[in-house]
Amino acid sequence: MKKEPPGTGFRFLFSVCCLWAVCLSVPASAHAQPRTVAALYNAGRAAMVEEAWYDAAASFLEVLRQNPSHAESAAALAECYYELAEFDQALSWVRKGRTLARGNLELANLEGRILIALGQLNEASRILAEVLSREPYNREALFAQAEMEVARGRSGEAVIRFREVARRYPDDQKVLLSLALVLGSLGRNDEARGYIDRVLARHSEDYRVYYYAAYLASRSNRLSDAVRYAERALFFKNGFAPARSLLADLRYRQGQYENAARLADELIAKNRNDAAAWYLKGMAFSRLGRVREAVTVLSTGVSAAPDDEFIRQALEDLLISGTGVEDQGRRRWASWHFTRAAGYKSRNSNGEALFEYRRGLRLNPYARERQDYAAILRVQGFPARCMEELRFMQDLGLGNQGIDDLVETYTSVLSNALYRRWQADPLVVTKRHWKVGVFALASQGAFYHADGAAVASAYLKDILVHDRNIAPLDAELRQPSFSAAFRTARERGADYFLVVTVTENERDLSLKGELFVARTGSPAGTFYAYRTGQDRLRNAGRNIVDQLSGALPFRGELAARRAGQGLIDKGKADGVKADLVYDIVKKGRAAVRNEGIGLEYTAEDIAGSITIREADEEVAAGTLARNGFYDRIEPGDEVVLQKEKASLPVSGQGAMADPELRSLLRSLR
Repeated sequence: MKKEPPGTGFRFLFSVCCLWAVCLSVPASAHAQPRTVAALYNAGRAAMVEEAWYDAAASFLEVLRQNPSHAESAAALAECYYELAEFDQALSWVRKGRTLARGNLELANLEGRILIALGQLNEASRILAEVLSREPYNREALFAQAEMEVARGRSGEAVIRFREVARRYPDDQKVLLSLALVLGSLGRNDEARGYIDRVLARHSEDYRVYYYAAYLASRSNRLSDAVRYAERALFFKNGFAPARSLLADLRYRQGQYENAARLADELIAKNRNDAAAWYLKGMAFSRLGRVREAVTVLSTGVSAAPDDEFIRQALEDLLISGTGVEDQGRRRWASWHFTRAAGYKSRNSNGEALFEYRRGLRLNPYARERQDYAAILRVQGFPARCMEELRFMQDLGLGNQGIDDLVETYTSVLSNALYRRWQADPLVVTKRHWKVGVFALASQGAFYHADGAAVASAYLKDILVHDRNIAPLDAELRQPSFSAAFRTARERGADYFLVVTVTENERDLSLKGELFVARTGSPAGTFYAYRTGQDRLRNAGRNIVDQLSGALPFRGELAARRAGQGLIDKGKADGVKADLVYDIVKKGRAAVRNEGIGLEYTAEDIAGSITIREADEEVAAGTLARNGFYDRIEPGDEVVLQKEKASLPVSGQGAMADPELRSLLRSLR
């Protein structure tokens, strides 16, 4: 289920400390009836039943203040922190509990589950093996071992393990729900539905079961069923925030944006720091065309959760697409990226700084920080691109003596550059030779962020704006179905299209990009990226783009020819080096393969080859060699370097764990 926003654990600890300070300041006479350890412990347990984790933790902390050796409270406190996703703190308390209650297998199992959540799978495996050596059929240990298979990205193996547990405990609600959730994550929806219906028949008044049924129905795009189950969950427990949040997401997916915003308001009324609710309300306003209100709401969401990249990304996309370049909001949010860029620059992380400068300049193209961006390009060995940026500033009227001097200096330095000797303007000559659509399917819901795949797709598309060889397709990101995405990509003349999927939990993110041939709709490849901690969307998005860019063959154009010499429109920035040999294929003859990644052409289509002798920043020149007796090489012919491996790429296979599924399994009780 959805957890509290990041950082709430720390705010809670601060509140508890303040509460203790107030209690200590009250005269002893005011405590006529101090609560006993037993009463406090029982109150904590009662709060756990109600899932009031903060209240429960406060009671257990008070017990441990009075009696530091109270093993049961240490163990219960570990459970509270586990539910709050404060896993480091949970590990500390469960280990203290185990020192106070040696031999307690329940605590050993809890430590194993906490270690799984922290990704320390080898240590978790060791502890669970010890438990099973003492009790071979210990249900919690068997369950945790299956959960560990999910953490390793082996959900198919997890199904086998859960079914083994189900054979021993055929009526166990937790095991049956686990099977339903894992099967649902694998797309085996009919099997998942069979298990969830089985649990519903036996626990027809359990709000949790209805919540999981709603989630599974939403995952298989049965939105009406999902809404009905979510409403039943709220009927049995009206204050169950995860079900209300899921219902709001479902209304959003149904296009009922006013209803979604209203439900988000109800969540915000109960918790002003509910960043997910602010995000959903902002997205609903955005879909309603209420841009200014959406910007205000999303800005509040960023304030509530500064590290939530989806909220920030959605806000920035809205500013870029829905406001003018002079808008003050653009300057405000661009400055955040410029500050980060300056920090990276001070630590000599120029690649990271470039990324932040580019994002900031997308928001505020007129920012004077463009000069700092140009300076990094110069340091990285791209003087021509540096000069382009400085000249752009001059054109905008942002020049100064320093900029004017640099432009004059580099004009002189580049006077004998390769592109000048060939009288070829890089801005005119250089082209992008792959056209790729980036899409999110509306039928693929997101658990933590509504339209999360669309937000991630926008992020990937924005990164591709700066790719030198891939032109992102100018088309609607959010497609109603795969067939609609296929049709859009084909009709717009794309080479490929990428369908993006997002799964996440409170600290982990998994991105999947499925690449398809636009002409045929056949699979071309799959790319995965799994990231945790801060900047996970940023880093996963960049990784997916890097995988895509690396998978596509080198493709350029013969821009000019002088006798036996040729100039191509790619240079050092594209990986061109001296002595590399490229095929020259007659213009229009190379075709994208029907399946997989690559180009197809016959030996008759090869006009010749070019051996690079000199590579500049933007262009390269070399010696031409014809193929056959006649010289058929002409400007405009394609320059190609094929990949040796023609099979479908599947990148990042070790990072396929489903963080959303892991979070749901942790929530089972």
